[in-house]
Amino acid sequence: MPHSHPIGIFDSGIGGLSVAAKVRELLPADDILYVADSRHAPYGDKSDAFILERMNTVTDFLLGQGAKAVVVACNTATTSAIAQLRASWSVPIIGVEPGVKPAVLATRSGVVGVLATPRTLQTHSFSALAARFSSTVSIAVQPCPDLVGQIEALRFDDDRTLALLNRYISPLLEKGADTIVLGCTHYNYLADRIAQVAGPGVQIVSTESAVAREVMRRLACEGLLAESGKTGDEAFYTSGELAVFARQIDCLWGPGKAVYSL
Repeated sequence: MPHSHPIGIFDSGIGGLSVAAKVRELLPADDILYVADSRHAPYGDKSDAFILERMNTVTDFLLGQGAKAVVVACNTATTSAIAQLRASWSVPIIGVEPGVKPAVLATRSGVVGVLATPRTLQTHSFSALAARFSSTVSIAVQPCPDLVGQIEALRFDDDRTLALLNRYISPLLEKGADTIVLGCTHYNYLADRIAQVAGPGVQIVSTESAVAREVMRRLACEGLLAESGKTGDEAFYTSGELAVFARQIDCLWGPGKAVYSL
């Protein structure tokens, strides 16, 4: 596949933009196609079968647009069905998973907290991930069913968001967590607020930079990196309301970007 083709990135909504931004930093010459499957957000309360159907639909769209690789920038989708997606398509498919491993390496108290959607925490994939480290540290999980909606609405600083953060983080601190994993890409946009609520002794672990490095590594291995010297462009698509998505892109990526309906 020509190295000039774009990188496809998708999420149930805008959370994956945090991953796309890191990909842009590392790969300034590559074009990016981003899809927010906002009509069906959040994935965190959907079944595995529904999530896989949406993953296949969006991947089919991205490959139809010439994507040379697909980044599943959603923890719930990755832990629910990325193995099935990889079995169906031959292009590089890169997922995200909660950063439990780096958190285990960082903890001093021996207690790692994980903030994630209910569905991510219920998957076999996450259970297997946590079990790999449960003999050496305690993994304290906290489902956050209402947080994605606040982020999708760009309500980063309102009272309800702060109240939710206090509600979700307090149990982890009571269990002795000194490291908190952001197990949903949406939560990256609240990293500073989460750090403030958790306090100075708690380290916040996110994975968007690691995912971007893996995208670069995979493309390099496949000989698919764009030629240097050009400036990559972005195209943003949504299955949701176009006007809402335009406001989200203006806020999180920058003004002047065109948005399109999926």
